[in-house]
Amino acid sequence: MDIILPLISVSSLSMREQRAVLLSALYALDSLDYDVSAGSVFNGFFNDFAIQTESADAVFKEAESIIVQRNDLDEQIKPLLDNWRFDRLSVCTKLILRMGLWELVNTQTSPTVIINEAVELAKGFAETDAYKFVNGILDEWTKRNKKQDEEEHV
Repeated sequence: MDIILPLISVSSLSMREQRAVLLSALYALDSLDYDVSAGSVFNGFFNDFAIQTESADAVFKEAESIIVQRNDLDEQIKPLLDNWRFDRLSVCTKLILRMGLWELVNTQTSPTVIINEAVELAKGFAETDAYKFVNGILDEWTKRNKKQDEEEHV
């Protein structure tokens, strides 16, 4: 017997839940080597998880933007990896770092909130203690870029 779930609009979810949906979609896209469109992955969410997404949803637009900017985001993360190689990061940790960095660069959300949300995602989806690593990397990026902003305004 098939159970029919009511559709939930992604825009009705909390920001934390939207970030979890975004991470799940990015994980799916990464596992498929970005050979499919974000739209097809989000349509899969519609079919598999009863989450309704529209191309106008902020989560969908953010996913597309992160996909387009992923190489640039990675290049900003790499210098922060003391004694660690980027290719050794787990997929979830890498995606959470991309998401957090994208949000730091492209939104007006407080860095404290962004970092906290990235830490919570890491606690729920990444390997044990990855949240400490995510916290350190995003915090260091914030400190370095705050200094640059202050120097540019002097």
